[in-house]
Amino acid sequence: MAVSAKTPTIHLQTNLPNPHHSISQKPKTLNIPQNLQTHRQFSLRKHHEISVLNTNSITAQNPNSLILELCLSGDLQKALSHLDSMQELQVSLEEETYIALLRLCEWKKAVSEGSRVHTYVSQTVTSLGVRLGNALLSMFVRFGDLVEAWYVFGKMTERDVFSWNVLVGGYAKAGYFDEALNLYHRMLWVGIRPDVYTFPCVLRTCGGLPDLARGREVHLHVIRYGFESDVDVINALITMYAKCGDVFSARLVFDKMPRRDRISWNAIISGYFENDFCLEGLGLFFMMREYFSDPDLMTMTSVISACEALGDQRLGREIHGYVIKTGFVADVSINNSLIQMHSSFGCWDEAEKVFSKMEFKDLVSWTAMISGYEKNGLPDQAVETYTIMEHERVVPDEITIASVLSACACLGLLDKGIMLHQFADRTRLISYVIVANSLIDMYSKCGCVDKALEVFHRIHDKNVISWTSVILGLRLNNRSFEALIFFRKMIFMLKPNSVTLVSVLSACARLGALSCGKEIHAYALRTGLAFDGFLPNALLDMYVRCGRMEPAWNQFNLCAKAVASWNILLTGYAQQGKGGLAVELFHKMIESGVNPDKITFISLLCACSRSGMVTEGLKYFESMEHKFHVVPNLKHYASVVDLLGRAGRLEDAHEFIKKIPMDPDPAIWGALLNACRIYRNVELGELAAQRIFEMDTKSVGYYILLCNLYADSGKWDEVARVRTTMRENGLTVDPGCSWVEVAGQVHAFLTGDDFHPQIKEINAVLEGFYEKMETAGLRILQDSYGDDLETSKAEIFCGHSERLAISFGLINTVPGTPILVTKNLFMCESCHNTVKFISKVVRREISVRDTEQFHHFKDGVCSCGDEGYWGKT
Repeated sequence: MAVSAKTPTIHLQTNLPNPHHSISQKPKTLNIPQNLQTHRQFSLRKHHEISVLNTNSITAQNPNSLILELCLSGDLQKALSHLDSMQELQVSLEEETYIALLRLCEWKKAVSEGSRVHTYVSQTVTSLGVRLGNALLSMFVRFGDLVEAWYVFGKMTERDVFSWNVLVGGYAKAGYFDEALNLYHRMLWVGIRPDVYTFPCVLRTCGGLPDLARGREVHLHVIRYGFESDVDVINALITMYAKCGDVFSARLVFDKMPRRDRISWNAIISGYFENDFCLEGLGLFFMMREYFSDPDLMTMTSVISACEALGDQRLGREIHGYVIKTGFVADVSINNSLIQMHSSFGCWDEAEKVFSKMEFKDLVSWTAMISGYEKNGLPDQAVETYTIMEHERVVPDEITIASVLSACACLGLLDKGIMLHQFADRTRLISYVIVANSLIDMYSKCGCVDKALEVFHRIHDKNVISWTSVILGLRLNNRSFEALIFFRKMIFMLKPNSVTLVSVLSACARLGALSCGKEIHAYALRTGLAFDGFLPNALLDMYVRCGRMEPAWNQFNLCAKAVASWNILLTGYAQQGKGGLAVELFHKMIESGVNPDKITFISLLCACSRSGMVTEGLKYFESMEHKFHVVPNLKHYASVVDLLGRAGRLEDAHEFIKKIPMDPDPAIWGALLNACRIYRNVELGELAAQRIFEMDTKSVGYYILLCNLYADSGKWDEVARVRTTMRENGLTVDPGCSWVEVAGQVHAFLTGDDFHPQIKEINAVLEGFYEKMETAGLRILQDSYGDDLETSKAEIFCGHSERLAISFGLINTVPGTPILVTKNLFMCESCHNTVKFISKVVRREISVRDTEQFHHFKDGVCSCGDEGYWGKT
């Protein structure tokens, strides 16, 4: 606390704190008035005559002496025991005795004992003077009890600069910056002159807000009261300007200093670093060395962090060498900064060397290694390091737990994540929002989204990351409809950031919610987020997946046109079966100087496959490695198998698999199985399924393909056998669900949905179409399934939910309006034929995006050319 000019001047060095101790740390002294020295000498001469248990001695001798002696020796409990005895005997205490007791309570942070002394003071002291009031103020501020401090301040008959300094500092330390500044101005208004301890506290308060205008005002006060040459005050000015973002003014103050200490250099250097002027800060660091001012730990940690922020690996190594040369490497905080710096560069050998050479590793050391591994895509090492840390009996904090949970999310380690959740509950670390957010992410990526929702609902102060994590989690678990609902709730409470918008745009793309996606696009433009991070490509992907290539091209022209943007457009043409346009776009990409990557060729091969462009597809596959230096991986080989299989060249596809220079994965055999389904080749399909199930027995999609193959071939016993196997393995097929957007709202329809408020109208419209189809002599499949084959296929593979969605769209939109439906399952032959007929009757464009591709129906014709339904009609 600030030293008052009115404080008695005799100082005795002790272990007790001075109540006039500055908020900035100063040597601890105890101010003892002259009369107390007499008491002390008396008590020393007569010590053998005083018994701490003899109350008669209290009445016979000076009753305050023994308590003062006990306070000086630090024995608070005995001092309070004597205080209680004196109160029982109604012996009055001197002010100095109360002051000594209060200082000892403050020093020992004895809250309850301090309150007892305050009670005695309130009962016995009628007028609260400066010294006793200051002692109470200092104690309560040290305890963080600003209510009692304010009460004492109000009861004081007189206040000095120390009184005001203590209270201003207390409010500032507790984060009540506005109240602290208001107190400072009241202090000036009542005529109290600030001292050298006032300004550092007030200036730190201005920086904490930050409030540059008020900081400049206090700067004028510094000059007015003549403290412009005090180093501590000027250092506080530099820090204030830096915290307020005015590095220019901070540098002016620094340059005008007649004398600088190490704190001055640290203040200006860290100020530059905090405001992202890392190069200027490093220049000052080198200048500091030229002025023969040696850096300290604070300087070096700031410089190491600046190297990390700049991403300058060479400079970082040079600073590391300087640290070793100057002996700072023995300090644990320096080593922690070096670990973080090398980790950010991806130099794991260097980070691990620093870590392994540390004689003492604190929690920050372990956390730096764990978080470094996790952030750089090495989750296995992160979990392993945490396990070693547990064996070393180092107790983790919220940052450690959050980092390990993120690693578990990447690895899908649900059991480990649950253990960490239980630990967080026991230690109350779950109350930290960073831990709760990491749990949401972990459960979502491990497929336990309901558990993630439980954690989310338990968070009291949800931040943007909380909402973003749960929205993304719902999207990852195919609950995009709920993701949109959560997003609409969020925008009433918090402002989403670009990551939130990317997540919700992915949900819009999944549902085909074009209007919702357009609203988010408009919001991004209004808020200036439209060009942040991945958002431009997320918008492009949304338009592409909703089948709207014209606005997609408009968005593409606004993007940076990196390879990812080209790939999104290529994927869009592939989904729509427009191989020619995809090939044309690929050549434009090459001409523009953008080098294709692995994803480019996957999209290109897929486009050729969907368009029957076998020759072109094989040519691009062969040119991948020798012309574009892209080494084919398993996904490329699977694409070639699909290319050959869809063209009916099943044996060629099988021979190609045999020649693949690596072990085929389930996706490669799955492509062959799908081709066998299309062309009803049971023998080869069974071979492909056998190879798949040797490697993967948990993916339901392969069972569905095999069931479909058997069903199309009339092998119902085999269908039953496969479905029994699925039940034994605990596999279930998602119920058919389709989504349609009407008037900006997404509506979902499940198979057999009888609870929609318009279900009677929807069924009536469908019945009307069925009657017209019968009249036209077309084979139909209604809800009363009579065909066993189609009934089983509908139950397993399709569900016909798109018919409900289309009917709802026809009822609730004006004639001529295009209808876009998205569904979660494959579109069966019956639904395909039904929608073709509907599009011809109503003369509307109807688009259905199933798990395979886009189907654009117009005038009774589908853009897919009935691919996948050949030989079935």
